[in-house]
Amino acid sequence: MSLHLDLLGTETRYYDTGKYRTRVIEVPNDKMPLILLHGGGGHAEAFARNLVPLSKVARPMAIDFIWHGLSSKPDFWSKDPKAKRNWLNQFTDQVIELMDHCGLEKAVIEGESLGGWIAADMALNHPDRVAGIIFNTAWGMTFDPAKVKEDAGDLDKLRDSSIAALDNPSRELIRKRMEWLMPLGGVTDEIVELRLALWSRPETKKSLTAYYEHLFDKSIDSFLFDEDAIKRIRSKTLVLWTTHNPFQGVDAARRLKQLIPGSSLVIVDNAGHWPQWEKPEAHDKAVADFIRSL
Repeated sequence: MSLHLDLLGTETRYYDTGKYRTRVIEVPNDKMPLILLHGGGGHAEAFARNLVPLSKVARPMAIDFIWHGLSSKPDFWSKDPKAKRNWLNQFTDQVIELMDHCGLEKAVIEGESLGGWIAADMALNHPDRVAGIIFNTAWGMTFDPAKVKEDAGDLDKLRDSSIAALDNPSRELIRKRMEWLMPLGGVTDEIVELRLALWSRPETKKSLTAYYEHLFDKSIDSFLFDEDAIKRIRSKTLVLWTTHNPFQGVDAARRLKQLIPGSSLVIVDNAGHWPQWEKPEAHDKAVADFIRSL
C-alpha cells in the first residue's frame, strides 16, 4: 500500500479560523466527529491508514498541529505553567477553534503521544466538547512510581534524535528517529520521504526546533497531568496501548484504566508508538467498537 492509495476517498482542507490555519485530512459525513491528534514532530498522515476505514462509524479528521506539518506557525505563548495562557494550551485552543469553525459541538478526541496530552487537557478543561477520549500511547501524564516505571532515558533519546534530524534533515536520520518509534518494523520509504520533505521546509524546521526547545525546557514537568488530575476525567475513555511502546509500557496503560472511572483498555500486540500505522486493523476495530458504544 502507499499513502496515495490509503488516502483515496479523503479530502485535504485548510480551515482558517482567523487565529490558526489548520490542515485537515478528512472524510466528510454526518457521523460523529473523530478528531485525530498526532504526536510531537508528526503530521496528519500518521493516520493515513485509518481515515477511510473509520469513516464507516465516524467523521474522521486528522489534523496537523500548529508548528507542525502545513498548519500555521504562530508565536508561542508563555512557558510559565501558571500563566493565563501557556504554550501547551495553544494546541487545545487550536482544536477548540477548529471545532467552533466547523460547527462541531462535540467530538471524540483520539490523541497519540503528544496528542494524548491534549486529549487529556480537553477532557479535564473542556468536557462539554468531548464525546469520548482515546488515549493512544499517550504522553503528558505522570504516575505513582510504585505503580508505573518511568524511563527518562527514552525522553533523552527522543530529544537527541529529534534535534539531530532537524539540524540536518536526511533520510538516514529521519529513518533512525522513526525506527526508534516503531522498533518492530513498519517504517516505509514513503513515510520517511514525507517526513523529510516536511522537516526540510524552512518555516517548519524553524517552528519545530522552537517546539522542541519548549518541550524539553525545565518547566515542562509542571505541565504534566498527575494521578489526581487523571482521576478527575469523566469522559468515556478508551486506553489504547501497545506491547512495545518506547515510552511508558503496558503498566502505564493499566494504571490509566484504574484511574479513569469506567474506562476500557485494549493492548495491541507487536506494535510500538504508532499502532494506528503499524497495526491499522487492530487499531480501527478498537476505535470503531468504542465509538459504537457511545
